[in-house]
Order: sequence, then C-alpha cells, then structure tokens
Amino acid sequence: MTSLLATLSAGVVFGVALAAPPGPMNAIIAEESVVRGWLAGFKAGLGAMSADAIFFVLAALGVVAFVDRFPLVRAAMIGVGGLLMLYFAYGAAADVRSSFRPGEGPTDESDPRVGTGFRKAFVLALTNPYQILFWLTIGVGLLQSGTVDILAQTPYVGNTLAGLLVVETGSPALVAGFFGGIVLWITGFPAALVGAERRVEAFAPLVAGLSAVVLAGFGVVFLAESVAVLA
Repeated sequence: MTSLLATLSAGVVFGVALAAPPGPMNAIIAEESVVRGWLAGFKAGLGAMSADAIFFVLAALGVVAFVDRFPLVRAAMIGVGGLLMLYFAYGAAADVRSSFRPGEGPTDESDPRVGTGFRKAFVLALTNPYQILFWLTIGVGLLQSGTVDILAQTPYVGNTLAGLLVVETGSPALVAGFFGGIVLWITGFPAALVGAERRVEAFAPLVAGLSAVVLAGFGVVFLAESVAVLA
C-alpha cells in the first residue's frame, strides 16, 4: 500500500510539473479564467488534458509514431499549430479591452462563450508536435518497465532538477497519478487567477494581454520551425 501511494504521489508530481510551466495551453487557461470565470478556465484545461488522453492511447497503440516518420506531416502540424496560436493570440488581444469590468469579477454562467476554451485548447493540443513527441517517448514509457526521472522532464528547469525524483514505471498508478496531477493543476490554477482578478481590477486585462503575447510568440516560433523543416 505504501509503495502504491508513493507511485501515485509521484505521478501527481509529474503531472503538475509538466502542466504548470508557462506555455500556450496555460495562456489559454489563464485568458479564459480571468475573462469568463473559473468554469471556462477549467474547461480549457480539460480540453488540453483530453488531447493528452487521446495521445496516450494512440501512442500505446503505436499510431502516433506515424507522425514522427514523416517530416512533411510533422511540418504541416507545426504550421497549423502556429497559425492557430496566432489566431487565438488575436482573440486574447481583443479580450483585453472587454476584460475591463467595474465591480464584479467574471461569472461562469453569464458568458455564452464559456465552452469555447475547451475547443480552443483541445484543437491546439492536437496540433502541438511537442505533446506528440512527449507521448512517443516518455509518455508511452510510463506503462513499460523501467524508470523515469520525474522532475528532469519539467520544461525549462528540468536540468537543474534531474535526479531528485526517480521512480519505477510500468504501474497504472503512475499514469493515474499523472492525470490526477493535471486535474489538480487545471482546477487550482483557474481558481487562483479568478481569486486574484477579484482583488485587483487591472489583473484580467493584464493576464489577457500576457496570454496574447505568449500565444503570438509560440505561434511565430512554430511557423518558423515549420518553414525550416520544409526547407
């Protein structure tokens, strides 16, 4: 029982470590949260996680490896992902002005676009080659016997955390904990943002603006990489 709980806990840490760093998914979650409320932000996170679940199944079946074998397919996906990010960046920039609201903060029920965050994050995640690459390598290996350096996989700071948390793979508890960690993040992150928005009047437009910058930046990088692959 102790070993099972330890594996489950390690999976939770893994999920949070991968979900928390800044990136296009968190930019969408942040924008949806401060503009339309906690439920919208949670649904956006759920969209990204749903794509991860699909990739997990496809990677386990060997289907996702198809993308890795065909550079043109990979380049097309990167290009589509870049265009989508630029499009969503434009939407986030448009939300900057509308997010200036006197008085009450965002409400989950008042905005008919509460469900759009799920579709945005889901489609963007499906065209994200880096998520596919993760499931081709580390992700699918979670069910295979071996070990994984949990914190070393954390984006941006993995090198400094290497060796701190190494666990055995091949346990369903590790996968369950991994997705549990993602759920923990997509629940708590929007709640923290909404709480801050209710206290600071300019917080919502600031977050919407930063989300637009992050999405635009990743969009340009993706398009440049797509062109480089095709060249």
